[in-house]
Amino acid sequence: MNGKVVTEMGHRVKPSDIIKYGNRVLNREKIVYVLLNKPKDFITTTEDPEERRTVMDLVKAASSGRLYPVGRLDRNTTGLLLLTNDGELAEKLTHPSHEISKIYEVHLDKPVSEEDFEKIKEGLVLEDGPAPVDDLAIVTPDRMVLGIEIHLGRNRIVRRIFEHLGYEVVKLDRVMYAGLTKKDLPRGKWRYLSEKEVIRLKYFV
Repeated sequence: MNGKVVTEMGHRVKPSDIIKYGNRVLNREKIVYVLLNKPKDFITTTEDPEERRTVMDLVKAASSGRLYPVGRLDRNTTGLLLLTNDGELAEKLTHPSHEISKIYEVHLDKPVSEEDFEKIKEGLVLEDGPAPVDDLAIVTPDRMVLGIEIHLGRNRIVRRIFEHLGYEVVKLDRVMYAGLTKKDLPRGKWRYLSEKEVIRLKYFV
């Protein structure tokens, strides 16, 4: 460090210090925040033993370091996914206590009845506990496309809410995540978050 050999464990390093390992100067990893509009048939994982396509294949050019998905989207679910190497923010966004809001567009195999619509709005109790919904709206006149706002992060929660009442979710798209939207972001494409968006995520979510 700064031309001297350091052998003690836990030695503190300042941003201005020059750290060398062998002949190589080590640089602090640049923090990156990437928003992806995930297509269908991509796994939300950093690697897959079965060698299926993962979201990492789509964001290869975003960073030379490792990025990690914040939360998950099912293989067949499309829409917004945040990837970053900022562990602190990722933990904050996935922790249940922060109640991060997500909005999904849900396409059903049949029209939702008025009775079931009200049941979902009031909040169902699933096998792993209550499933409160923040908001629910009918998007199309045939009552087969709905918008649902939810803050729960439990596995397949949106699909299970509708399956519980006998509906099949034929298409599920996350259109908003923690205040971020898909505006001007085509399916399969990604972009870096703006400084303003990062500040809002860090301090206001």
